[in-house]
Amino acid sequence: MTTTLITGANRGIGLELARQLKQAGHDIIAVCRKPSPELEELGVRIESGIELTDGKDLAELSRRLGDSRLDLLINNAGVLRSSSLAEIEDQLDDFRLQYEVNALAPLRVTRALLDHLEDGARVIIITSRMGSIADNTSGGQYAYRMSKAAVNTAGVSLAHELRDRRIAVGLLHPGYVRTGMTGNTGHIDADEAAANLIQRIEELSLETTGSFRHANGEDLPW
Repeated sequence: MTTTLITGANRGIGLELARQLKQAGHDIIAVCRKPSPELEELGVRIESGIELTDGKDLAELSRRLGDSRLDLLINNAGVLRSSSLAEIEDQLDDFRLQYEVNALAPLRVTRALLDHLEDGARVIIITSRMGSIADNTSGGQYAYRMSKAAVNTAGVSLAHELRDRRIAVGLLHPGYVRTGMTGNTGHIDADEAAANLIQRIEELSLETTGSFRHANGEDLPW
């Protein structure tokens, strides 16, 4: 059985990933600050009270896992706060929060759980095409774009560093998804996004490690 740990699993895309992967036979470890009723209904293992920006909480998560071995780590948790050049001095806390959660947390979580990852495991970072410099045709949303560009860079470095352990790293954009984070606006629902992401996860290999892809299968520009 494949053991999969998902951060931010209490709602949105993370919840749907947990639901669909459980249905596919995965043993799910759902990590969140506070579980939702929907997550509790899934009947998966829940590790709550974990703040991904707190090193002590990450060490506690590793301790709770004990001898558990992970075949798949999905760094899904993220935050989106509006930001602009005009308001930057009033929004610096939001800039820092998005960098901490979107860019640093996936790297810190992966490091904290490194000893739990099986050789040949897969590490996924749910990122965004808004982190693409080449694809930026509208500007704006400085903090979110910067945080996602940063995590894309981190993911490529992880792919190089973990190759010796045959651990493949995938950077995946789920699409514009109707979730609480987007104010329930978007082009697709979370269940469809999760299904597409799972297809891309299944395709990930050492030959494609470090790649930046849309959930629909499109390769995205950096």
